[in-house]
Amino acid sequence: IRPAPGYPACPDHTEKGTLFCVLDATCHTAVELTESFAMTPTASVSGYYFSHPDATYFGLGRVGKDQVEAYAKRKGTDVATVERWLAPNLGY
Repeated sequence: IRPAPGYPACPDHTEKGTLFCVLDATCHTAVELTESFAMTPTASVSGYYFSHPDATYFGLGRVGKDQVEAYAKRKGTDVATVERWLAPNLGY
């Protein structure tokens, strides 16, 4: 499976920035991120690749305010920013 930032299992698009930073992806490829975390060229793909016979896709579902607050703290960002990026998944 290939779950990827911005898709149901990993809805936070900002994690593409983390992925690109850890892999130094822009230096090693011709792929760049825009301010809204879209990839250019547009045919580019990224994700987390898992190979296991029992691996299946899943959706994150709704998250509560306490989860958003804890996630913002772990990311070192403010709650409003997390709420903006996770808006479709907010359960409040």
